Amino acid sequence: MQLIEVPAKTGYVWFRQGIWLFRKNPLAFLTLFFTYLLVITLISQIPVIGGVLPLIFIPGVAVGFMAACRNTIAGKPVFPTILVDGFHSYGPVVARRLLVLGVLYVVAMALVLAGSALADGDMLLKVMPGTTTMDQDAIANSDILLAVITALAFYIPVAMIFWFSPILAAWHDVTPVKAMFFSIVSCWRNRGAFIVFGALWFAVAMVVSLGLSTVMQALGTADYAFAILMPATMIVTTMLYCSFYATYRSCFGVQALQTDLPATPAA
Repeated sequence: MQLIEVPAKTGYVWFRQGIWLFRKNPLAFLTLFFTYLLVITLISQIPVIGGVLPLIFIPGVAVGFMAACRNTIAGKPVFPTILVDGFHSYGPVVARRLLVLGVLYVVAMALVLAGSALADGDMLLKVMPGTTTMDQDAIANSDILLAVITALAFYIPVAMIFWFSPILAAWHDVTPVKAMFFSIVSCWRNRGAFIVFGALWFAVAMVVSLGLSTVMQALGTADYAFAILMPATMIVTTMLYCSFYATYRSCFGVQALQTDLPATPAA
């Protein structure tokens, strides 16, 4: 395993490779994403712990999705059961590491939400679950926008810590603490590429969301916007997840994507 530094323009390469990888097996990737959403929805219905359990399993599911990307490139079939690949394919030690990372991720997210509460007196915390009806005037007069910005600022280092750590723990036999350290170091060293990468996906998300909404309003079909926006959002999000695999292979000296990789800027 090598920690590679790449130029900022590599973020565009990751973006293109994510789209290319999705196009290799779109039905399988969309099935994985839909299965994940369905399972998370069912788990969230469990009283008391339903809101926490999905977060604990996120590192393990991330490994499963990366395995799906690897299988797609290798021409192997991808089934929904691959989502739990991290918990059963690499032995009990790796499974425990992924669960430890999951618990640490829960703690990190709790700190993020606590930080947002400092900005708006916990209004965002009350609104997020969607289980409590809040007075619209109270929301409008709160600092909820500041809370969202604060939560995002707190979440950035959390994302850096957990971006690569699950895959390092599973595929490179690295302990959770070392995996988190290597992850944040790699993200920081390649921050230019990640900024470009994030900006491109944010732009795509905005264009899809605002563009489709504008078109449907112009056609007088705004009432059906959800039916169009939901699948479009799923496709964009799934392509984004595919591009995570490209960032891993680039930042850790893993062999580059092969076969029908589209033309990309020279590194």
